[in-house]
Amino acid sequence: MGRARGSDPYRQRVTFAERLPWRVAMERALYGPGGFFVSGAGPAAHFRTSVHASPVFSSCLLRLLDSVDRALGHPPRLDVVDVGAGRGELLRALLVGVSGTPAQRSPAAPVPLADRVRLIAVERAPRPEDLPAEIDWLDEIPEGITGLLVATEWLDNVPLDLAGHTGGGWRHLLVDPTTGTESTGPPLPPEDADWLTRWWPTPTSRSPIREFASAGGPEPDMKLLINEVAARAEIGRTRDEAWAEAVRRVERGLAVTVDYGHLRKERPVDGTLTGYRDGRQVPPVPDGSADVTAHVAMDSVASAGERVARCAYTLISQREALRALGADGGRPPLSLASQDPAGYVRALAAASAVAELTDPAGLGGHWWLLQPVGVTIDPVMAR
Repeated sequence: MGRARGSDPYRQRVTFAERLPWRVAMERALYGPGGFFVSGAGPAAHFRTSVHASPVFSSCLLRLLDSVDRALGHPPRLDVVDVGAGRGELLRALLVGVSGTPAQRSPAAPVPLADRVRLIAVERAPRPEDLPAEIDWLDEIPEGITGLLVATEWLDNVPLDLAGHTGGGWRHLLVDPTTGTESTGPPLPPEDADWLTRWWPTPTSRSPIREFASAGGPEPDMKLLINEVAARAEIGRTRDEAWAEAVRRVERGLAVTVDYGHLRKERPVDGTLTGYRDGRQVPPVPDGSADVTAHVAMDSVASAGERVARCAYTLISQREALRALGADGGRPPLSLASQDPAGYVRALAAASAVAELTDPAGLGGHWWLLQPVGVTIDPVMAR
């Protein structure tokens, strides 16, 4: 560790630069004072989600809400809780949709849906000044939810620890939050090691610990020791716990999370950690200037929620989910262009929006995890 820089091409001199576990660095960068998600214009200014892409997404969620309402027997209060609400974009769209629906969405409904829905945004940022008064704003998930809880691209921003597999086994990775430079840290505690044993197979290939620098780069003597590791892993235990707690807050209804993710047999050897800023993918430097995100181990999360709900879950792609909820995406017939040119243009635009939402190489590659709690939901996912 004390040898001069350059005496070994694979090693750098260690200095006293701050090194943190990735989970701590992400928490500060995303949710600390001035953090990425609690300050500024919000996520919509930096990246495009399904909520921002098209009103088709919120229309499909309205159909899903209808199904939940029927399964619950049309309760006097129907909660819709959006976890990781950004600046309330989804609930604004749902408010318009609910207000514009017929007075009786179902002949059996005793009271119009619009008169029973309670819209609740859960976000750690301050309440937007222009948010409609009909939308409640909380900084944590409420207890006793009856209705629909939805979390769109929330779990990928729940902070987590990273591990590197060395000759001596898995060890935590530490990061300098100002540069993104990594080094190996201590061995994993038992709970993290157990999670990896169950959910993240031991790798066989080799890759270097990544070193990222902020604009201008760090001075050479501020770089940390760079070791070679067999592979990286993203320890999803904190996401499991966050989802299990969200499901626990649902008394009766349906919890849905929508996110990029992967399954055990397809875990990425080097992980998925990355950053986004101003619409571009950037290195994941946890200094608060960019989103820092990693894909979700969806099967692990699903298992954690199922243990709480004691009901079987459904795990499908967004492409399948949206098509089952009425998003067709088929191009309008050319004959419509001559009969109703304006209608043809509108139908073509709608088909284009659905195509973006269902493209398996993009937003259509999201996973939908649906976890019923205390009710039997109609098989809305059946084709």
